[in-house]
Amino acid sequence: MTTPDHQSPAPQPPVPAAKDRIYRSPAGLVGGVLLLAIILWLGIDALVKGHGRTPWLALAGLILVVPLVIAFTLRPAVFSGDDRLRVRNPFRVITLPWGEIVSLRSAYSNEVVTKSGAKYQMWAVPVSLRARKRAAQREARAAAAARAAAAGRGGRRSGGFGGFGGGGFGGFGGFGGARDAGDTGPVRAETDKVMDDLRETLARREHEKSAQGEVTVRWAYEVVAPVVAGAVLVAILLAIG
Repeated sequence: MTTPDHQSPAPQPPVPAAKDRIYRSPAGLVGGVLLLAIILWLGIDALVKGHGRTPWLALAGLILVVPLVIAFTLRPAVFSGDDRLRVRNPFRVITLPWGEIVSLRSAYSNEVVTKSGAKYQMWAVPVSLRARKRAAQREARAAAAARAAAAGRGGRRSGGFGGFGGGGFGGFGGFGGARDAGDTGPVRAETDKVMDDLRETLARREHEKSAQGEVTVRWAYEVVAPVVAGAVLVAILLAIG
């Protein structure tokens, strides 16, 4: 029996697609859970212990309010993939290929600007002016500490014990600084860091062939439908007295 001189290589397993990076607001998640707990507690209590039309009003109120709380606190998220950015807002889901995005803009809100001029706010990445102020204060303190540490090292070098100023004891001057040697970047608010990450992905992927396409917008009917139904039910109950 003869054996082939060359054997075909074994088929390689497919490379798994990279998972999207997900950005959400921790404060929104915590606030949403607390609000839902309070609303459900009050609503269920009214359903169980209420009389007359109170249970019906409580039920209609729950149908109206619970989806709204979920929409504005738990639902918002931003999904950053290799080919596109997906923005899940309270009532819409916007899918934007990187090639269609012109810029990611931060002012009083974080927005995506497309080539057509459309702007979409990212609810999951809210701007916190207070966080920016705290970051700027930390940056100013770190810069002042670094200048003080540099001035201290310069004074030791110019003193009478010059050998000690620039030699082995000079290394202890590093303890006076506010940062390590590898941490030289500016202090940034967390949402600004998220925007920096998204801009980096945009710069890297916007010209890729797989990152081209059309912007699509889908309404979140799973949120809109129960909200409308709850509002109609509340209006009917109030109208009939």
